[in-house]
Amino acid sequence: MIRFFFRFTGLFCLAAAFVLVIYDGTKSIAGNQLFLTSVSTLWGQISPNSLAMLKPLISPHANGVFWDPVALSVLAAPAWAVLGILGILFLLLGRRRKPLIGYAR
Repeated sequence: MIRFFFRFTGLFCLAAAFVLVIYDGTKSIAGNQLFLTSVSTLWGQISPNSLAMLKPLISPHANGVFWDPVALSVLAAPAWAVLGILGILFLLLGRRRKPLIGYAR
Protein backbone atom coordinates (compact mmCIF):
# COMPACT_ATOMS: atom_id res chain seq x y z
CA MET A 1 0.00 0.00 0.00
CA ILE A 2 2.79 2.42 0.85
CA ARG A 3 4.57 1.65 -2.43
CA PHE A 4 1.40 2.60 -4.29
CA PHE A 5 1.31 5.92 -2.42
CA PHE A 6 4.96 6.63 -3.26
CA ARG A 7 4.45 5.75 -6.92
CA PHE A 8 1.28 7.84 -7.15
CA THR A 9 2.96 10.82 -5.50
CA GLY A 10 5.99 10.45 -7.76
CA LEU A 11 3.90 10.36 -10.91
CA PHE A 12 1.88 13.35 -9.72
CA CYS A 13 5.07 15.34 -9.06
CA LEU A 14 6.49 14.41 -12.47
CA ALA A 15 3.23 15.43 -14.17
CA ALA A 16 3.27 18.78 -12.34
CA ALA A 17 6.93 19.28 -13.32
CA PHE A 18 6.05 18.61 -16.96
CA VAL A 19 3.20 21.13 -16.82
CA LEU A 20 5.55 23.72 -15.31
CA VAL A 21 8.17 23.08 -18.02
CA ILE A 22 5.51 23.69 -20.67
CA TYR A 23 4.29 26.82 -18.83
CA ASP A 24 7.79 28.28 -18.46
CA GLY A 25 8.69 27.36 -22.04
CA THR A 26 5.58 28.98 -23.47
CA LYS A 27 6.11 32.09 -21.38
CA SER A 28 9.76 32.26 -22.45
CA ILE A 29 8.93 31.91 -26.14
CA ALA A 30 6.20 34.55 -25.92
CA GLY A 31 8.38 36.98 -23.97
CA ASN A 32 11.53 36.33 -26.01
CA GLN A 33 13.60 35.82 -22.83
CA LEU A 34 14.03 33.10 -20.23
CA PHE A 35 11.33 32.90 -17.55
CA LEU A 36 11.58 30.40 -14.70
CA THR A 37 8.91 29.97 -12.03
CA SER A 38 10.63 29.60 -8.68
CA VAL A 39 9.35 27.40 -5.88
CA SER A 40 8.61 30.42 -3.69
CA THR A 41 6.55 32.07 -6.46
CA LEU A 42 4.54 28.91 -7.05
CA TRP A 43 4.07 28.26 -3.34
CA GLY A 44 3.04 31.90 -2.80
CA GLN A 45 0.37 31.57 -5.47
CA ILE A 46 -0.99 28.32 -4.04
CA SER A 47 -0.82 29.01 -0.29
CA PRO A 48 0.78 32.28 0.87
CA ASN A 49 -0.06 31.68 4.55
CA SER A 50 1.89 28.45 4.76
CA LEU A 51 4.86 30.06 2.99
CA ALA A 52 4.88 32.84 5.61
CA MET A 53 4.83 30.23 8.41
CA LEU A 54 7.84 28.39 6.96
CA LYS A 55 10.61 30.72 8.20
CA PRO A 56 9.67 30.64 11.93
CA LEU A 57 9.36 26.88 11.63
CA ILE A 58 12.82 26.27 10.13
CA SER A 59 15.08 29.12 11.31
CA PRO A 60 15.44 28.19 15.04
CA HIS A 61 17.09 24.87 14.18
CA ALA A 62 20.91 24.81 13.92
CA ASN A 63 21.23 28.57 14.47
CA GLY A 64 19.52 29.45 11.21
CA VAL A 65 21.83 27.33 9.04
CA PHE A 66 18.88 25.42 7.60
CA TRP A 67 17.10 28.62 6.58
CA ASP A 68 19.77 30.76 4.94
CA PRO A 69 21.75 28.46 2.65
CA VAL A 70 19.44 25.46 2.39
CA ALA A 71 15.82 26.61 2.39
CA LEU A 72 16.43 29.83 0.47
CA SER A 73 18.31 28.00 -2.28
CA VAL A 74 15.48 25.45 -2.61
CA LEU A 75 12.88 28.25 -2.67
CA ALA A 76 14.85 30.08 -5.38
CA ALA A 77 15.25 26.98 -7.58
CA PRO A 78 12.99 26.41 -10.60
CA ALA A 79 9.80 24.68 -9.53
CA TRP A 80 9.91 22.14 -12.37
CA ALA A 81 13.35 20.96 -11.28
CA VAL A 82 12.40 20.55 -7.62
CA LEU A 83 9.17 18.72 -8.49
CA GLY A 84 11.02 16.52 -10.97
CA ILE A 85 13.64 15.52 -8.41
CA LEU A 86 10.95 14.83 -5.80
CA GLY A 87 9.01 12.76 -8.32
CA ILE A 88 12.04 10.67 -9.21
CA LEU A 89 12.85 10.10 -5.53
CA PHE A 90 9.28 9.00 -4.77
CA LEU A 91 9.28 6.66 -7.77
CA LEU A 92 12.56 5.12 -6.60
CA LEU A 93 11.14 4.63 -3.11
CA GLY A 94 8.02 2.96 -4.50
CA ARG A 95 9.63 0.61 -6.99
CA ARG A 96 9.30 -3.13 -6.70
CA ARG A 97 12.18 -5.12 -5.35
CA LYS A 98 14.15 -7.29 -7.73
CA PRO A 99 13.34 -10.99 -7.37
CA LEU A 100 16.07 -13.12 -5.93
CA ILE A 101 17.69 -15.64 -8.22
CA GLY A 102 18.32 -19.10 -6.88
CA TYR A 103 18.23 -19.95 -3.19
CA ALA A 104 20.05 -16.89 -1.82
CA ARG A 105 17.97 -15.15 0.80
